[in-house]
Amino acid sequence: MVSTVLNTDVKQKDADGAMVVAVTSRAVFEAGDDDDDDVYGVGVAFTLLQALQRVNQRLLEENPAESLLFDIVLITTDSRQQQQSARIISSTRHYGLEVSRFWFSDEEDFMETLVKHEVQLFVSVDRAEVLQGSQRGVLSVLLDQQTTSCPSQQLRVLFCGDSVDDDSVATHQAAQRFSGRLGELRRRFGVSDSPLRIVLMMSHGGRESCGGALRTLRSRGVSVDEAYCLAGAPRGPILSVLRPHFLLSHTEE
Repeated sequence: MVSTVLNTDVKQKDADGAMVVAVTSRAVFEAGDDDDDDVYGVGVAFTLLQALQRVNQRLLEENPAESLLFDIVLITTDSRQQQQSARIISSTRHYGLEVSRFWFSDEEDFMETLVKHEVQLFVSVDRAEVLQGSQRGVLSVLLDQQTTSCPSQQLRVLFCGDSVDDDSVATHQAAQRFSGRLGELRRRFGVSDSPLRIVLMMSHGGRESCGGALRTLRSRGVSVDEAYCLAGAPRGPILSVLRPHFLLSHTEE
């Protein structure tokens, strides 16, 4: 069973134009031991939501009628947090997060909810949930503690040749669709001072591999701001500098 609560403080996005991003409440908020607190502490996905929100803000500054926006939905499957739904909603308002809707679902139905509402990106801190999403053809990413150090004023997306464990056809197609719309979104901004930055990193292979990945992305309308060909070198140092919010496959043919 799924219960939907609209956030009346936020203008609802155009369903035909928006990119639906569903984030688990456990990723956004940390459930503290003190249940007397009015709001939750912030979790690893907090800066991601701020960065998505910043992209929306800049888009609307450029064009108030813009429909290609991120539509952020918070989904809760944790039984304890579901009992504190009012606290989740008040926490969102307290931090000024533009969450359009709240989905309260049991663990058996939440994946069906993602598919039914055509979620284009699912974000979680639970590896099992990410795997389930991928198996159902929903583009899913796993966040870790490093995301907390990512900038909140610029959304940074990294396309990486070896970043995805599941390469099912459905997930591959979902990644293509999302990357295409992401590329369209990036074209809304200029070369400098963009709230969205797209980077390509190839951990293995030489220039030809990197060039092939660039051509694949360009064929889907994605132009990258930076490209790195590591040729087997450790990627940790580069990641510590880039600080991407999440990694995606470059979806080569």
